[in-house]
Amino acid sequence: ASVAVPVLPRRDIALRPSPPRPSLRPLGVSRVSKGKFAVAAVTLDDYLPMRSTEVKNRTSTDGIKSLRLITAVKTPYLPDGRFDLEAYDSLINTQINGGAEGVIVGGTTGEGHLMSWDEHIMLIGHTVNCFGANIKVIGNTGSNSTREAVHATEQGFAVGMHAALHVNPYYGKTSTEGLISHFKEVLPMGPTIIYNVPSRTSQDIPPPVIEALSCYSNMAGVKECVGHERVKCYTDKGITIWSGNDDECHDSRWKYGATGVISVASNLVPGLMHSLMFEGENAALNEKLLPLMKWLFCEPNPIGLNTALAQLGVVRPVFRLPYTPLPLEKRVEFVRIVEAIGRENFVGQKEAQVLDDDDFVLISRY
Repeated sequence: ASVAVPVLPRRDIALRPSPPRPSLRPLGVSRVSKGKFAVAAVTLDDYLPMRSTEVKNRTSTDGIKSLRLITAVKTPYLPDGRFDLEAYDSLINTQINGGAEGVIVGGTTGEGHLMSWDEHIMLIGHTVNCFGANIKVIGNTGSNSTREAVHATEQGFAVGMHAALHVNPYYGKTSTEGLISHFKEVLPMGPTIIYNVPSRTSQDIPPPVIEALSCYSNMAGVKECVGHERVKCYTDKGITIWSGNDDECHDSRWKYGATGVISVASNLVPGLMHSLMFEGENAALNEKLLPLMKWLFCEPNPIGLNTALAQLGVVRPVFRLPYTPLPLEKRVEFVRIVEAIGRENFVGQKEAQVLDDDDFVLISRY
């Protein structure tokens, strides 16, 4: 059986002209037809906080070459393994106040190799946004994969870093020509420091590679860890060199022509490291700091630094594995070193203390 569908009576609707619709185009943007785009989406100079040309030209390569004290800064953690940005910001402020001119973010000392790239780029961007007006931010965006190095470096410069640090490909080592080709892919992006540390990469970057790359306008220089003779080899050719070894940096600077140091020890004694790099030869100060420098590297970096900063109460005693704190006898030795150099020369306000094993938190998931 069919079902009758009721028909509602039609209501007459008076058709009135619609009011004019307000324009949704942003101020300063004109309508463009036929698929063409306006030359500039925004014409007001003050609309954006920073224009793209300012990002690209914020720091010249020469501005990086002139830096004498660059700190390879520590990354502190919360008990759940996340970044402790409050402690990190305090560390950076201490470096600025102590006279450091630049920081390496997410380097070996900062444990970039234990970070996801999201964490890594975030920390670079955070450092630029909070401190970039007062200190040069150099992001460690190197990798043993050229693809990753290119992508990370693009992102690092996009968030405003002033320069990139690039290690040579490690583990999956390559040929001399491969080294040159790898660095040629990242050099066009911005000021670049090449990092030669064969004790970690198992492959030296030989002088012919550096000399072949020195013609690039973005080649700022080399963080060199091989020794004084290699430093002099480059400085004689006018190539900017930073010592990568704290215990050699005084002589590299004043006897072999290095511009300065990329330092681990300056995390702890930035003012004294500033004096070592700026105030001329000072064999007595260098001798005074050598026990601290040797202690810092009694185990692979950053184990010593992580332990020291925890003992000074500057960071929480939290370690991302596979790093673990130095043993008790070394923790006792550090307190004695602080007393010998003078607590007033170290970062932080608390007295150095000997922490117990149970005071440390070791994180495997982060």
